[in-house]
Amino acid sequence: MVIPIYCCFFQQLSDKSTNLKKYYIQQSSRNLWLKIHGYLALILGLFFAVLGLTGSLSVYRVELDELLNPQLRVEVPSNPKYQTLDKILASVRAAEPKRTGSWTLEMPASPHGTITAWYDKPQESYFDYYAPLMVAVNPYTAEVVAKRFWGRTTMTWLLDLHTQLHLDGLGRRWVGMLGVLLLVSVMTGWYLWWPKTGQFWQAFAVRYQLGLARLAMDLHRLLGLVSSAALVLLALTGIALCYPETLEKLLGSSGLGHGNDGPAILSTARPNTHPVPLEAAEFLARGPFPRATLRRITTPVGDTGTYRVNLRQTSEINQKHPVTMVWVDRWSGHIKEVRDSGKLSWGETLVTWMWPLHTGEAFGATGRFLWFLAGLSPAVLYLSGLWYWLCKRGLVQDRKVSFAAVRPFLLNFGGKLQQLAFELGKMLLTGVAIARRHYPRLQSGLSQLARHWLGNRK
Repeated sequence: MVIPIYCCFFQQLSDKSTNLKKYYIQQSSRNLWLKIHGYLALILGLFFAVLGLTGSLSVYRVELDELLNPQLRVEVPSNPKYQTLDKILASVRAAEPKRTGSWTLEMPASPHGTITAWYDKPQESYFDYYAPLMVAVNPYTAEVVAKRFWGRTTMTWLLDLHTQLHLDGLGRRWVGMLGVLLLVSVMTGWYLWWPKTGQFWQAFAVRYQLGLARLAMDLHRLLGLVSSAALVLLALTGIALCYPETLEKLLGSSGLGHGNDGPAILSTARPNTHPVPLEAAEFLARGPFPRATLRRITTPVGDTGTYRVNLRQTSEINQKHPVTMVWVDRWSGHIKEVRDSGKLSWGETLVTWMWPLHTGEAFGATGRFLWFLAGLSPAVLYLSGLWYWLCKRGLVQDRKVSFAAVRPFLLNFGGKLQQLAFELGKMLLTGVAIARRHYPRLQSGLSQLARHWLGNRK
């Protein structure tokens, strides 16, 4: 009888020892991830916040630009008919007679918008990383209403800060690295948020009775959870946009550029005294795509240059930078090359999705607004986490929280939050519909990529 009792006793001690080891391993692992998450936030949290805030403002860059520059918002006449492209280009050339190179006319996104004529390498900013001249033209009167350089306006300055930290190509690579570290921060945040068994609903608790520091951390945890999916998608697409060559090599989809670019297609016709007008080139380009809308048209350079006409088909999720393009010979009017967005490979299609997914325009107006809110979250997460850290270190004194004065606001905010959740559900359904429509091509592409990797490994 004594031996079984001792065996049972030692078995219990062994079980307790094993449980203690598991507990200490879990605690040490949690402390490690907590340190990684905390150090990333303290060292890089401000950069995450700046990128998020500038990204949020850039979602509505066109609208804010018009607000800051009222001359860019034109009145729509009773007979809303645009002037011809040739007349608009002549007006631009008359305003800038010394700029003899190629111009790109970008059509407005709304009836109140202006046509923007882009001149890529002006003399004033020739050696800058990216600083084209932007000439705004009233499409109804062909009147030039503004001439500005990229990076010297409020919104383009903010966008440059968002994309490259005003450090040119080096800054773009650093922004890509910040995107990688943001992914690490989000993933460590997921690990730290995950509740213990049986305590799942406690992870959603908001304990304002315990002071401002506790409230800040509870809101930090909840906001981090709610915004994490959007932040992951923004980080992944941002990394892809910062390192486009890497993604293109991986997917075998080079030559797409940013939707505005393409291969140098040269004219083979003999120069003559009757070149194809701009309006005629746009008409000819619509032949293969009669239902497409014009987004941009670029004038030829030299005798061997061709018109590059950028169109958007209704099937493209990319609103601002669609990739459908037609090259028209300036001397003969022949179509030299066609790029159809509906005939791209799965890899090329995925590359063209990076921009609309990053800006939210792939999901329409609701998506843009949700991306605007998601861009604000890193700043709120940084401030709430910093406040909690300062309180824990005794550098600032914690305070009690009273919601009596703001209770009506919170009730109203709750209603708005429900409406936002409904809109988010609609956006997710739209995303599912898009995914279902492109699933066969995506499945085929993933199979090809898997076979390619397996073949290389062999």
